[in-house]
Amino acid sequence: MKKIQILGTGCPKCNKLAEVADKAAKESGIEYELIKVSDITEIMSFGVMMTPALAIDGTVVSTGKVPTIDEIKKLIA
Repeated sequence: MKKIQILGTGCPKCNKLAEVADKAAKESGIEYELIKVSDITEIMSFGVMMTPALAIDGTVVSTGKVPTIDEIKKLIA
């Protein structure tokens, strides 16, 4: 099971990233858990300075933008 983490404080872009990541994972047909990380200390522990950020299985793969569904599908695969 993939662990997809949305790192952000709940801003509109963070919410959009969560929505897009959820849709990409559903369309990929994988088993996954979507977790929103909004605690700033926890976000900083990932080394992230710009949100929103996307982490897959604990590894940050995108920061400061909302990737497309297709981009996220490639990152998940």
